[in-house]
Amino acid sequence: LAFYVLIITVMIAAGYDALTGASVILLGAGIGVLGSTVNPFATGIASDFAGTSLDDGLVLRLVLLVVGLVIGIAFVLRYAERVRKDPSRSAVASLRMEHLAHFSATADGAAEVELTGRHKVILGLFGLAFLVMIYGVIPWEDLGIEITTLWWWFPEMTASFLFFAIVIGLIGGMREGELTSTFVDGARDLLGVALIIGIARGITVIMNNGQITDTVLHWAEEALGDVGEAAFAVVMYLLFLPLSFLIPSSSGLATVSMPIMAPLADFAGADRSLVVTAYQSASGLLNLVTPTSAVVMGGLAIARVPYGKYLRFVWPLLAVLAGLTIVVLVVGAFL
Repeated sequence: LAFYVLIITVMIAAGYDALTGASVILLGAGIGVLGSTVNPFATGIASDFAGTSLDDGLVLRLVLLVVGLVIGIAFVLRYAERVRKDPSRSAVASLRMEHLAHFSATADGAAEVELTGRHKVILGLFGLAFLVMIYGVIPWEDLGIEITTLWWWFPEMTASFLFFAIVIGLIGGMREGELTSTFVDGARDLLGVALIIGIARGITVIMNNGQITDTVLHWAEEALGDVGEAAFAVVMYLLFLPLSFLIPSSSGLATVSMPIMAPLADFAGADRSLVVTAYQSASGLLNLVTPTSAVVMGGLAIARVPYGKYLRFVWPLLAVLAGLTIVVLVVGAFL
């Protein structure tokens, strides 16, 4: 979420709009989840509950990732170029002046800044923070790679980012008061986003406490009892779509559904890795648009893009990605 202001500011300065900047992050990260290869929060947990190794079905997920990424990039580039040539064709053209005022890099009269050696060191540390995070969260042992696995989760990642933030602030020449006040100002900007995230999560709580999720899981178990392997993979994907709406958390969905869904693959003669791929691709697709997702609603709130306008913009891409996933699952069923 912290990237939205940075990327949108750059995109607007380059002649694009706020929706382009939001799409770069939201669709890029979302397609990455849809085609997860070693994502410990989705693929890792699901594989564990399904009783398969993390590398089972890895080829199918790589195809989803690469092809889906190419499709997503082409989709965003096509829209961005259209907006650059004619700003009136932007999906958020009516909000253009508001976005320019809010996201302009020189809104406060700031002068141009030269990229110094200190800035380069800071950018290097910024990139290193993400490399450290990636190393910490990937379950190397499950992949059969002889590298120490740290088994990081959110507390460890939070501590790492806080550490790098302090180091970057000190290298940037900030004194203690300036560093803490800057941190508080950044937190203040995300307060409204936090409230929206709470509301989005509240919908999920109501669905779970009302046993709506349990009812859907029961229907799914009855529907998948006696179908062919290819049909099983497709129906499983279609069933995971509403489940992903009810449970937007990828780890939560895996924990709740995999112990029930994965054994059904044995009755259909399908590989359990297909269930994992169907689950993560459905979860990834729905989490590009579902209003119960904190990432979607929080990101759009920061970008100041209305949810309805985003839906009208993104639905063609969703249809293409859904078709791609079904084709990949059917092919995987025959391999």
